[in-house]
Amino acid sequence: MKIGKEHRQRQVLLIFLLLGVAGAGWEPRHYFVLEETPSGTFLADLLKDLGLGVAELAARGAQVVSEDNESRLQLDLQTGKLILNEKLDREELCGHAEPCVTHFQVLLKNPLEIFRAELRVGDINDHSPEFPEREMTVKILESSSVGSVFLLKSAQDLDVGNNSIQNYSLSTNSHFHVSTRNRGDGRKYPKLVLDQELDREEQAEFRLTLTALDGGSPPRTGTSQIRIIVLDVNDNAPEFAQALYQVQIPESSPVGSLVAKVSAKDLDTGTNGEVSYSFFHPSQEMSKTFELNALSGEVRLIKTLDFETASSYEIDIEASDGGGLSGKCSISIQVVDINDNYPELTVSSLTSPIPENSPETEVALFRIRDRDSGENEKTVCSIQDGIPFVLEPSVGNFYRLMTESGLDRENRAEYNITITVADLGTPRLTTQHTITVQVSDVNDNAPAFTQSSYTLFVQENNSPALHIGTIGATDSDSGSNAHIIYSLLPTHDPQLDLSSLISINANNGQLFALRALDYETLQNFEFLVGATDQGSPALSSQTLVRVHVLDTNDNAPFVLYPLQNASAPYTELLPRAAEPGYLVTKVVAVDPDSGQNAWLSFQLLKATEPGLFSVWAHNGEVRTSRLLSERDAPKHRLLLLVKDNGDPPRSASVTLQVLLVDGFSQPYLPLPEVVRDPAQDEDELTLYLVIALASVSSLFLLSVLLFVGVRLCRRARASSLGGCSAPEGHFPGHLVDVSGTGTLSQSLQYEVCLTGDSQSNEFRFMKPVFTNIQNSDGQSADYSPFPSILGL
Repeated sequence: MKIGKEHRQRQVLLIFLLLGVAGAGWEPRHYFVLEETPSGTFLADLLKDLGLGVAELAARGAQVVSEDNESRLQLDLQTGKLILNEKLDREELCGHAEPCVTHFQVLLKNPLEIFRAELRVGDINDHSPEFPEREMTVKILESSSVGSVFLLKSAQDLDVGNNSIQNYSLSTNSHFHVSTRNRGDGRKYPKLVLDQELDREEQAEFRLTLTALDGGSPPRTGTSQIRIIVLDVNDNAPEFAQALYQVQIPESSPVGSLVAKVSAKDLDTGTNGEVSYSFFHPSQEMSKTFELNALSGEVRLIKTLDFETASSYEIDIEASDGGGLSGKCSISIQVVDINDNYPELTVSSLTSPIPENSPETEVALFRIRDRDSGENEKTVCSIQDGIPFVLEPSVGNFYRLMTESGLDRENRAEYNITITVADLGTPRLTTQHTITVQVSDVNDNAPAFTQSSYTLFVQENNSPALHIGTIGATDSDSGSNAHIIYSLLPTHDPQLDLSSLISINANNGQLFALRALDYETLQNFEFLVGATDQGSPALSSQTLVRVHVLDTNDNAPFVLYPLQNASAPYTELLPRAAEPGYLVTKVVAVDPDSGQNAWLSFQLLKATEPGLFSVWAHNGEVRTSRLLSERDAPKHRLLLLVKDNGDPPRSASVTLQVLLVDGFSQPYLPLPEVVRDPAQDEDELTLYLVIALASVSSLFLLSVLLFVGVRLCRRARASSLGGCSAPEGHFPGHLVDVSGTGTLSQSLQYEVCLTGDSQSNEFRFMKPVFTNIQNSDGQSADYSPFPSILGL
């Protein structure tokens, strides 16, 4: 893995070097400006030089990039003019270097182009020559021959070229004149020339004025006093072992390090042979960097070296004896570069956030620079693995950070990309820069419900606007793309008016019942709910919701037989010869509720003769409990209670009249003497009314019996003894055996068939003869005017 990574770094470095070579071949554009030129001065028309239009210059994001990141120049994108952004000082920028050139680049994006250019700063004569000392002392042997030359300390002028020192002059005298000599670096130094032999006894000292004159217009001057002391004869000057010392020293050398040691000898004796060393014409920078031991000749560092500031030094050292004679040597110091500068990374442009569905996109453009030289200057650039970004070398020392493909915000919404730049020096120096890239959301995820379907339960007779449940969906997007709106979708069932049953809160998916639900009308229903986000375009999904209405005990039992809506209680006939357990009648009732709310039980609440009759709790059959006797009253009144199994239970009552008869063959039934109820005090009028009612009821019952018998006999395939038999074959599905539980569904009619034996009076089957019965809520019910009679 490490080998592969180094291989990739070498590849990036190779591409970088090739691009650098290619960019280096372009001819840079040259511009010129004088120092101290006011800021805002027009320098050049880049539109003309680059061959671009004004609109193209602004559209491509043109900018001026300086090598040292200083904003000395400004580009007007509206006019394409290159303008000086600040007043320049050539001496501050370049010192004595000539020409003074500052490099910059014009950067164009989309597509990327880089134009190299340089601005040459011209010198003006804004500095006067200055001598390092206001007075110089020169000692000359009186034995010096005419034409002897004596070195003088030169003046310094910060200007360059013609504005620097061009000539030296000496005040008028008869013994000396000054001549000017040139050094290899172009600087001029004065030397004092003896024109006439000296005579110490005649004149032991001379005071002259040395003037340094530059070539500016107007010229500037500087002066220094020369004190010439005529010495006694000293005919041997100090001589150095070497005229030139060459030294290499690493820039990382600590302060106090020995740079070089010079040595000079003088053949004279005494004070004329004592040699002392001193810097000859040291510059200000040199005096701050090196120190010289006057006795030993050792040159040591007093300041840390920096190869990037100065790569070499040239020092002149003078050795003087006590007699005033001196010798000179030079030290050439080469500073060896050490990899002590970390690579620098400057981001020129950064795009963030990036839409998640964008294809390959430029994220950042940055520049790499290392102030070292040689191998220490070469760099490799990389980013961490496992992220969908790549680095692409661009023109010169620029790199582009690109996306490999479209990003997914739901997978990762932010990337912290660490750019690592390492040079090739020893040891390697590494710089890291982190770029944060945000991924913006695109609506690429539809809402997803938390469940594939929902089942909700609600009790019937609920209050309107009841909250019955909540539908939930989530969206992996963000912002408006994740804002979900819920809605009810149209139903395909034409019988279901969904808008009158259910409403939904569009913001949170809460479902509400708009009205009270009735289990007996609607047991369950289902519908679709849609969830739509607010993206563009909007995405949606749907889910199925099933609502089950739960039954409550809101309906009392309804008695189908005997009907209780007549003006008088229903009357049953009971033969006096009936055996114990004789079926008198059967109470048939229904309950519109369901489950245990519809489980019915029957109970005898009250009877004229408590021990004569009993009712079966589960099927409603009223039977005799014992044999009848002559002492039993001919008329009996029974009060039965029908109760469901709900919580709380609901009930209905049934009132029966039972008449004891001798047989069913009598054309009419004589009304027996009414026995006064011990519990009631009946008057005579009441007795007459009872007798009249019994007569009318008997006639009515006989008519009904005759009508029913005729119909039943017509349907019978075979008859025996005036009776009618049950139909042959399979029992029809619409007939109900009432010998069971005693509960029937709503909307049934019954037809009675009796056995031929009038003594038994057993109930065989009933056939529906009426269609609709009034329910417990008081709604209308249709029924036959001739209900069938049990026990006839």
